[in-house]
Amino acid sequence: MLNTAPNLQTERLILRQPVAGDWAAFRDFMQSDRAAFFDHQGNIGSTWRSFAAELGHWDIFGYGMWAVTRRGDNTAIGLVGPWTPPDWPETEIGWMIFDPATEGTGIAAEAARAAIAHAFDVLGWTTAVSYIHPDNIRSIGLAEKLGAVRDPAAPMPISYPDSAAWRHPAPQPGI
Repeated sequence: MLNTAPNLQTERLILRQPVAGDWAAFRDFMQSDRAAFFDHQGNIGSTWRSFAAELGHWDIFGYGMWAVTRRGDNTAIGLVGPWTPPDWPETEIGWMIFDPATEGTGIAAEAARAAIAHAFDVLGWTTAVSYIHPDNIRSIGLAEKLGAVRDPAAPMPISYPDSAAWRHPAPQPGI
C-alpha cells in the first residue's frame, strides 16, 4: 500500500479520505435522479457496495477518491480523485458532486485540478482519463474545462462500454 495521499487543500476546499460518516450523503446522491449515469442509481445494495469500494480503495492502494468538503465544514459534498480498480484499463480521475446546490460553483473543477496534480506529481501517473457517459453533458463540460479531450482510442472498462474516455493533460508547473 502506498501511503502517499494526504489531505489536499485548495482555496475553498479540503479533500480528505472518505469515512463511514459520508455514507448518508453518498447514498442520497446515488438514490437520486442526479446519479442516472452511475450503475448503482436507485439500487441501495449496489450503492452500499459502491461506497464500501470507495473506502476499500484507500485501504488497498493507499489512495482513492477524496471526500470534498468546504474549509471549516467537514460535510462531504462530493468525491473526486484517483480511481484504479484492478479491472480498469487506465488510471482514472473521477468525480461526483452530491449536492445540486454545489453544481456550477466551480467546486468540482477546483477539487479535480488538485486531484489531477496529485496523481501526476505524487502518485507518479503519466496519464489519466475520465470515463464519462456521452449523455452526461455536465461531466463532459467539466472534463473540457480541465483541458481533457476525448480519446476514442482509449480502452474502456468492460463495465462501462457505453462511456467515452476523456484524456487529461499533465498539469503544467505553476498552474
